[in-house]
Amino acid sequence: MVQATPLLLVLFLALGARGLQGTQQCKLTGHWQNDLGSNMTIYEVKENGDFTGKYLTKVSVSPLKIAESPLVGSQQLPYLSQPTFGFTVHWSFSDSITVFTGQCFVDENGEEVLKTMWLLRFHSEDLGNDWKAT
Repeated sequence: MVQATPLLLVLFLALGARGLQGTQQCKLTGHWQNDLGSNMTIYEVKENGDFTGKYLTKVSVSPLKIAESPLVGSQQLPYLSQPTFGFTVHWSFSDSITVFTGQCFVDENGEEVLKTMWLLRFHSEDLGNDWKAT
């Protein structure tokens, strides 16, 4: 039992120090704008982590007029202070869909920041041209 005491103390100190850092909660709900001026709104994140919202991009190769598009997604559970998430945007003005995956962070200034990666898929008429659709 004597040998376990230092280990428990070290573990307690490590966990206690982590709690003292005061990691702020990063919440996905709300309005977001990226560095290119695109806007996204995420509505309520439900208890199961699912959410919906809307996305208005400022960047497109489509010849059609850009329009607001719906998004659906999910946040990891349990709710961590800086959660990972993913969502899909079904572009209402284009024959493409984009999937995003990322994480919500709180920076050193207390600002919430989303860091994401995305993959866009265009419709392809034939299997031979599939390679250039993603």
